[in-house]
Amino acid sequence: MKSFLISDKREALVGMRLAEIDGVLAQTREDALRAVRTVIRNEDIGILILTENVADMIKDEALALKLKAKRPLIVEIPGRHGSKHSADKAADYIRNSVGIHI
Repeated sequence: MKSFLISDKREALVGMRLAEIDGVLAQTREDALRAVRTVIRNEDIGILILTENVADMIKDEALALKLKAKRPLIVEIPGRHGSKHSADKAADYIRNSVGIHI
């Protein structure tokens, strides 16, 4: 299975291509959603990597895919200056998706 990147920054795209991971640049929400729909249809892609800003653009759709889809695995990566989300993102994710406070 292959990995695929949807990024809002050209630097991330170039870096992943050096690691032989293909991807696209998405500057708008529509670009990101179009790319996600393309990835979902491609049976060869097992891991979808989203930059943090792209994940924020399509927050609801990404969460729905994480919770319901068997494929692809969705991985969110921070920008080059680090994550802009709280350190408790995993706890927030569990609380929002399952309703359990940890």
